[in-house]
Parts: sequence; structure tokens; C-alpha cells
Amino acid sequence: MSTQTAGTIAVFGATGQQGGAVVDALLDRQARVRALVRDPRSDRARALAARGVELAAIRTDDPASLAAALATVEALSFMTPEANSLEQVEAEIRIGTALVDAAAEAGVPHVVFNSVSGADRESGVPHHDSKHSIEKHLRSSGLRVSMVRATAFMENFTSVMAPSLEHGEIVLRLPLPEDAALKMISVHDIGRVTAALLLDTAEAPGVVVELVGDELTGPQIAAAFGARAGLPARYEALALSVLPNDLDKTMFREFAKAAENPSDLATVRQIEPATLDLAEWIRATGWTAPTNAAGS
Repeated sequence: MSTQTAGTIAVFGATGQQGGAVVDALLDRQARVRALVRDPRSDRARALAARGVELAAIRTDDPASLAAALATVEALSFMTPEANSLEQVEAEIRIGTALVDAAAEAGVPHVVFNSVSGADRESGVPHHDSKHSIEKHLRSSGLRVSMVRATAFMENFTSVMAPSLEHGEIVLRLPLPEDAALKMISVHDIGRVTAALLLDTAEAPGVVVELVGDELTGPQIAAAFGARAGLPARYEALALSVLPNDLDKTMFREFAKAAENPSDLATVRQIEPATLDLAEWIRATGWTAPTNAAGS
């Protein structure tokens, strides 16, 4: 894939998970990257600089620092901190609004916002509704914009959604109905799709790309891990009541609701043909069955 945009690409959130994946993908394509960071002396910022990334110190409450950081860039990629409370929602919206306004003031030719699936409407999930507000502001900004809406991260299967090994069997438990297909994407592919849009080697159809690398039901997900481990597998659908708070319950209700509308998996692969499905991600990450297994 050749780079068409030859100028500097600004990335806000470059020291985070998604932003870091965007930086990785841009550097893989020999792009010039300017990371907008609060503290250039932090370990993560220094690590970026060691890889050839230019650092620009900014404060999101200081329009002058944002304007200086965005001067002469060809594109901006940004993602905002996840909000889980009303106060955090308001803070996230302020940050997103400040970045959009600064990009408009600087005349940035293209802005790509790393949003979230479901941000096309108010859902009751704080960090979805905050991004809904930012998307609305982006659309009214007059900028050329693209929005990439991430679905569930495949990386969650190494942490909060990890399958277990019990009595020689792979077991996956989620508070998701057995017949509901979970939409998912790897963080690596979020970065690669975003980079393609930033570099103008691809376009977002209709401005928005729903980032889905695979969508599988609980039993299908369990089977994929079982196949990798060479072991039998089963899925257990849990009640929402097992979740610790109303936020998590609302999120999993949204996952189930999203399953009612199948995704066009070809859309993402038109932008990034190497996008991983779950089985490919399991192989690529070298996943192995846990060793601290119950009853083994």
C-alpha cells in the first residue's frame, strides 16, 4: 500500500492503546508522525520519540498550544479518553470539541475520529454518548472528516473476557445470549484502517466505517479457542445480573442489540485486506490455553 499523503500526520492519544496502534501503522508506512502529548518527558512519549515520532506539547484547554501543534499537518487522528461518569463525559466532550475547533482553525485537510460502535445515537452508555456528541460537532465543523467506530476488542479475550480451562475443556462465559453475534476487531487493525484513511490510500464509505473484523456467537467464539487448543469447548450465557454495575449491563445490552444487524465484513477488508478474523487473531497472538486451570 503506497502512501499518498506525504505530509505530517498528527495523532492525539498516541501513548494509548488505539492511538499507539495508529502510530505503529503510520510508521510501518514510512509516514511522518507528530504526537500531541501532554508531557513530552513521560516514558511513553520518550519511547515514541526514540522511534522517530515528533512530539508536540499541548494542553487541551489551551487553544494556542493546539493551534501550534496542528500547524501544517496534512491530517489529524484523535481519540478521546473513555468516560464512565457524567463528569468524565463532560470532560471528554470538552477535549473532543477543543480538538475539532483547533483543527478547523488550523485548516487541517482531513480529520479521522476514532469513535465507537453505536455512537450514531444516544444509548445510555456514557463513553458512547460522549462520542455521539463529538461526532455531531465534527459533522458541523466544515472539516473533511472520517469516523471509525470500533466494536469490541479481540484483545479483551486475553483479559476481562478470557476463556478458562476446566476439566480439560475450554469454557467461555459472557453475559450475552447464545444466539447473539458479538462484533469484534483487533486493536492492530483499528490502527491499520485508521492509517489508510489518514494517508488517503482508502476512503470511508459514507464518512463512517464500522470496524468489524469478525462477528460470532458465544458458542462459535468458544469453538475457535477450543480448535486452537485442540480441546472440546463450550459456552455459557450468563445473566446480566452477574455484572457489577449498570454501565456494564447497558454495554452488554448494546452488544446484543447490535447483533440484530449483521455487518458487511467486506467493508473493512476493502480498506485493509489483511484484517484479522478471530481465528486468525488467535493464531497471530500465539494464544494458548491457560495453565492455571480449574480441576485439571
